[in-house]
Amino acid sequence: MTEAPQLEIDGPALVFGGPYGNLQATSGVLDEAARLGIPSSRIICTGDLVAYCGDPAATIDLVRRAGIHIVMGNCDEQLAQDASDCGCGFPSGSACERASAAWYAYADAQIGSERAGRDARLWLAGLPRRIDILIGGRRLAVVHASVSRINQFVFASTAAAIKRLELDLAGADGIIAGHCGLPFSQTIDGRLWHNAGVVGMPAHDGTPRVWFSLIAPVKGGLRIEHRALGYDHDAAAAAMARAGLPPDYRVALATGLWPSCDVLPYCEIHEGGAALEPAALVWTGPRATAPPTRRRAVSLEHLWPSNERRNGQLLDAVKFKDPLRTAKGEPRASVALRKLDTLWFNTGTLCNITCRNCYIESSPRNDRLAFLTLADIRPYLDEIERDRLGTREIGFTGGEPFMNPHIFELLEESLRRGFRTLVLTNAMRPMWRHKQRLLDLNRRHGADLVIRVSLDHYTAERHEDERGVGTFAPTRDGLVWLARHGFNLTVAGRTMWGEDEAAERDGYARLFAAHAIPVDAHDPGALVLFPEMDADADVPEITTACWDILGKSPEQVMCASSRMVVRRRDAERPAVLSCTLVPYDPAFEMGATLADAARAVPLNHPHCAKFCVLGGASCSRTADSHVASAAVAAE
Repeated sequence: MTEAPQLEIDGPALVFGGPYGNLQATSGVLDEAARLGIPSSRIICTGDLVAYCGDPAATIDLVRRAGIHIVMGNCDEQLAQDASDCGCGFPSGSACERASAAWYAYADAQIGSERAGRDARLWLAGLPRRIDILIGGRRLAVVHASVSRINQFVFASTAAAIKRLELDLAGADGIIAGHCGLPFSQTIDGRLWHNAGVVGMPAHDGTPRVWFSLIAPVKGGLRIEHRALGYDHDAAAAAMARAGLPPDYRVALATGLWPSCDVLPYCEIHEGGAALEPAALVWTGPRATAPPTRRRAVSLEHLWPSNERRNGQLLDAVKFKDPLRTAKGEPRASVALRKLDTLWFNTGTLCNITCRNCYIESSPRNDRLAFLTLADIRPYLDEIERDRLGTREIGFTGGEPFMNPHIFELLEESLRRGFRTLVLTNAMRPMWRHKQRLLDLNRRHGADLVIRVSLDHYTAERHEDERGVGTFAPTRDGLVWLARHGFNLTVAGRTMWGEDEAAERDGYARLFAAHAIPVDAHDPGALVLFPEMDADADVPEITTACWDILGKSPEQVMCASSRMVVRRRDAERPAVLSCTLVPYDPAFEMGATLADAARAVPLNHPHCAKFCVLGGASCSRTADSHVASAAVAAE
């Protein structure tokens, strides 16, 4: 790798990213530098000179003449190489990928292949992929996206472990990066990760402003200012219109909201539209710390913006209090148990991983729900048979069920009694340890055994946004192993990123086809996509009038056809809950037996509305049932 150029900076530096062919914004930030008295020798751009906007050639010419320091972005690299696409790393088939085809083709044509175009491409090819700056006694590595990949999306919510790895590769006190389009500053074990934002597009915060930063040496460290820039976005939009570019990003210049969130993690999606406010902070530099271990996690500190921003109304505290009446005094809807089609057993809340948005808060340390034993489940199976409840399906969820040391006794008992048996798993190491026992169980009971694997997204980035670094490949490999050995399979994913459902199913279909996984991604029963649950977000309460308004029936809600058995830590015996979604709420504990739990359930929880009624989620369907019951696996 070519050694990075070094810059020694003895005064304030101005940093900005992503001109994106937005001539007006790029001119604006250079004018601001002149107003502040910052010379070109202290102006740094994190690349992607060309992208969405209407003046690619003129923007390149402007920054060349300005004589500022620029690191190569992925768009710059692709144009230099006469490549056929922008190389942004957008998900295949996504709206971002489709839109990029238009603006990249336009930029490529505008730069051209004549003498001036060849000269511009040659200049782009000569841009460094990294610049090291020495400022205030600190060494900062300036890259476009990350040290290891020119098109890696690194956001504020990206796992600290990923940032730590990149900082280790950089061998520097901090990293200044761009690419993701959103400004932020953090420390990871005391080392800096700084993104100044971009000037070519707004920061998805609902305002047309764009962002840059000032970094200045001060006593004891560096002062970092995140600054907003107003500019003539109407003129930039007009240039895009003259270029014949699609309207989506043109509109975004004024609204401040991106037309697609295909690349955004869950946290950044939910912060969209919440206006950023300029701020200044002081970073004192890296501190001596012991290396992270399994017991000592990576230390991450959010310097700016606050990680508590969100766009959307919080749940009104007066809602979901009275089981009979809503906050407005209207009669609350309730759901009668039509028939116990599915009985769920929560095998325990311990899990080998900790997900970002686990409704049951499963983790390697959470044992609030204890491991169930054979003695715990037998009375309920006996009750089903004795009272002729007609239950066809037994489901095992967690936590991660394969961490329960009794799991095979539980599965054997259910299968021996002739129940369709569904076990939910993340298909990672806890399952892999039992390969031979699983193969034997499938050989003897394969027709009745179904394994549902939780693969939250068809891309590693979004699956790991929820489940953590390094979780995608083991789950995918576990799914492939199960498929190759003939297990009945279904897959559970999530819709938490707001994608178009058809596009998401297409993405899963491509993944399944590539690995010969016999799951029909377009069958809602084979690939179950769960709506995300946010207990803090405002949601309507469900009244008795809602059934007619929504065109739904109470029989479509999961508590019309299922219950869940749990054993709380230190409890003398298991208890039956109305549903799988509220394992810790005592209001939904219905008694010690299935007979006790046969009464109607008031829809007195936000999850009742968001997930079951309005989300319409479906998880488990017995062979002859016309209604869907729902459950979420925490594994």
